Amino acid sequence: VQLQASGGGSVQAGGSLRLSCAVSGRTFSGYSMGWFRQAPGKEREFVAAIGWSGGSTYYADSVKGRFTIIRDNAKNTVSLQMNSLKPEDTAVYYCAVTTGFTVPTRYWGQGTLVTVSS
Repeated sequence: VQLQASGGGSVQAGGSLRLSCAVSGRTFSGYSMGWFRQAPGKEREFVAAIGWSGGSTYYADSVKGRFTIIRDNAKNTVSLQMNSLKPEDTAVYYCAVTTGFTVPTRYWGQGTLVTVSS
């Protein structure tokens, strides 16, 4: 299975970005998906996850109310809409196939850098 993340970039605080993750090589619709991030000098952390049908979503407290995870099973994509970005959101963001919604498996995208300036 291959995951290809895109959409990162630089934005000022308060701005928005939308990350996308395209999945190929397996049946996408039967698995939960998640986004994780790793800031410089910190461990990778959970950001958001979505169930196979899109009906269940989970968010880290730090992004709740600002980020929205969406999936399109017809297009094999999962997206992360990020609004009201803060400098502390600066990190490399990764998409992953998850189990139990929030636990990553060995299937990861390559990461996309998000930089938020104050």
